[in-house]
Formats: sequence, structure tokens, C-alpha cells
Amino acid sequence: MRAHTLTLTLGLVMSLPTQAAELNILSFGGANKAAQEIAFYTPFRDAGGTAIKSGDYNGDYYREIAQGKNSGQQWDVVEVSAPELARACREGRFQKLDWARIGKPEDFVAGSVSECGVGIFTWAVVLAYNADSAARVPRNWQDFWDVKAIPGKRGMHQSARYTLEFALMADGVAPADVYQVLATPAGVTRAFNKLTQLKPHIVWWESPAQPAQMLAYDKVVMSVAYNGRITAEQKNWPKLRVQWNDNLYNINYWAIPKGANSAAATRFITFASQPENQKTYSSYIDYGPTRLTALQLLPRETAMRLPTSPANLASATPMNGEFWVKHGPALEARFTQWLAR
Repeated sequence: MRAHTLTLTLGLVMSLPTQAAELNILSFGGANKAAQEIAFYTPFRDAGGTAIKSGDYNGDYYREIAQGKNSGQQWDVVEVSAPELARACREGRFQKLDWARIGKPEDFVAGSVSECGVGIFTWAVVLAYNADSAARVPRNWQDFWDVKAIPGKRGMHQSARYTLEFALMADGVAPADVYQVLATPAGVTRAFNKLTQLKPHIVWWESPAQPAQMLAYDKVVMSVAYNGRITAEQKNWPKLRVQWNDNLYNINYWAIPKGANSAAATRFITFASQPENQKTYSSYIDYGPTRLTALQLLPRETAMRLPTSPANLASATPMNGEFWVKHGPALEARFTQWLAR
């Protein structure tokens, strides 16, 4: 079976146009990048001879790439979240993908296909906690805000995104109604008022790798975190736990920036989107594959830890990328002002 799969993979890569000598790929770092090295970068290089020059960033495409410190580097493939994909595609920063080469859109998980992006994996923003230092198991975001019942610092993402959604959930807004409420001036005020209550107890993080470290070294007892980053570190720090209730569910995408080597980038994205390669990725970090047949290749115990498992999806709210494209700049500006006070 493995030999047959390798033959098919080699055939897929070698049947495409002439290989580029080097491909520049930018993705989120940490455990995510480590899994990508194993599942995508190394086998792509071995199959076709194209060297991968990889970089990582914190996922804020506009601050880090479009307007920031890495803006001078020409990346051939970048990993982006849904809001960045939608905005950059609309602004013409990303190339339109050649789906005739990549695969049939119907073979992918709903929401993972767009004209400028193809889903890499599904992920969730969850409530993570330290089982040794938390006074009791937190059940939801109301417990996250309850510093009397569960004393200690809380880790939160230094951004309006996720932070305001969870503030409204903590204030009693049903997850299904969060974006409707947050789209109103009264809802925004309500979210910031709730956030102000917790502000003295918050330790802010920017890098996705930080929450696990903060929890492991008792800097916080609970934190907003990406599910795969926490479970990837549980082998080193067994006291780390994930609470799936009221998680925010999302997808990360591959995209090709304008000016990139389109042919080589498409080869890589096509290769990385193959079921066997996605299965390998999800075997190293608990993010779900976007290729439907890849889900069937995973062991049951692995599949149950993924955001796409029925139990975890039942407690999930899809993150609204279009909402953040429309309201994100104003909410982030207000968040920055609030943070400085």
C-alpha cells in the first residue's frame, strides 16, 4: 500500500511542469510547522527535488507581511487564516488558484475551498487549563471569568479576535448569537465591559506557542489556546487539558501571493492536499484534515481528538471570517486603545 501510494505521489509531482530549485513557504511556527516539515516539506523535496526554504510568523498577515517586517520577502506559498484570506483575496494580494490541478472542490471539507485558498487543516480556539493548579475543572467561558471560584491568572490572545467572542459568551450570549450581537454598537460595548472585569487577571500572548508554556510553568491557570498546540505538548506536560465547550472552529489555508512562482506553488499545494500527506500531518498534531478521504485514514483515537470529531463539533461555533473582514479593523483599533488604558 505504501509503495503504491509513493508511486502515485511521485507520479503526481513529476507529471507537473519543470521543478523550481527552491520554494519559499511561510507558515505559523511551533508544533504546526514541525508537523508540516514532516508531512509536506520533506516528502515534497524528496519526491521532486525542490528545496523548501521555510519561515514562520504569528499569523497576522497584514501586520507581519503586508505592512510589516517581512514585507520585503517574496513568499511563494503562505499559510493564512480565514479573515486574512478573504481580505487579501478581495484586495488582489493573492493569486487565483488552479483547481483543475489541485483537485475537485467537492472532495474537501465544507468551507475549505475558495478562489484564492485551499484548506490545510481544521482547528479550534479552546479553553485550556492546568489540571494541577486550577481549583476545579472549568466548564465554560463563564468559569474562565470566575476568578473567585478558580483563582489565578488567565492567558488571552492579544487581539480583539476570539477575545471579544469569548467575552460575550462569558456574559451569557448564546454562541450562535455572538456575531449578531457583536455587530452592534451595544454588543461591542458589552464585550469590552466584560473584558474590563477580567483585565487585571489577564496575561496576554501573541505567539501560538505561548499558552502551553504559560500553563506548564504556572504563569496562568487557564488560557485561550489553539487545540493542537496544547495536545502536542501534553506528552511533555501531562497536566495540560482542553475544554471543548464553546470552542471557536476554523480553517487555515494555503494561498499564493502575487509575484510568487505560481507553477511551483501550485505543485506544492497539490502535493500537500493529497489524503496521505494530510493524514500524516494530523498524526503529528491534532488539527483535522480538509480532504474528506483523509479523515477515513486516521485511527479512531486520533480522530476523536480533532476539532472535526462529532462530539467536539457539537460544542463548536464557526468563526465568522467575513465578520472580521468587515469589522476587524475598527474592533482591533478599539482593542488597542482599550489595552493602553
